[in-house]
Amino acid sequence: MFRLTRLTDYAVVVLGQMSLQHERIVTAPQLAEETGLPLPTVAKILGLLSRQGLITSLRGAGGGYLSHQDAKEITVADIIQSIEGPIALTACVEGAVDNCSVETMCPMRGNWNRVNQVVANALKTVTLADMIDFENNFIVDKQKSDVSSAKLN
Repeated sequence: MFRLTRLTDYAVVVLGQMSLQHERIVTAPQLAEETGLPLPTVAKILGLLSRQGLITSLRGAGGGYLSHQDAKEITVADIIQSIEGPIALTACVEGAVDNCSVETMCPMRGNWNRVNQVVANALKTVTLADMIDFENNFIVDKQKSDVSSAKLN
């Protein structure tokens, strides 16, 4: 099964919280309190996101972390790559960290690159703004629940 780590999921939560007040300097303890995530987890996520340039780390008194990018400019692919590294579904995909022991004689060699590229491109079309836009993303479900509520009354 292809599954993202919990850390990546939490990174979306942290960046989503930061994007609600764009250009606001926040600290790891503030974000931990606002998101309900453990402080060590938030600190680790902020470090990874900062190293990859998705956010800026500010040192000294009054320091913290700052997001310069609008949520519409940050893709899910950007977040995944910042936390987990290159998007690679198998060990034989270009850019994968692991090497496959039978790669040189494998009949599938190179074909997974197409699949990987399709998945990566799909992840590049979904933005952080899409992920945190609860009102519009769940409007169909809201309409269904309104109809169900009306039937019950």
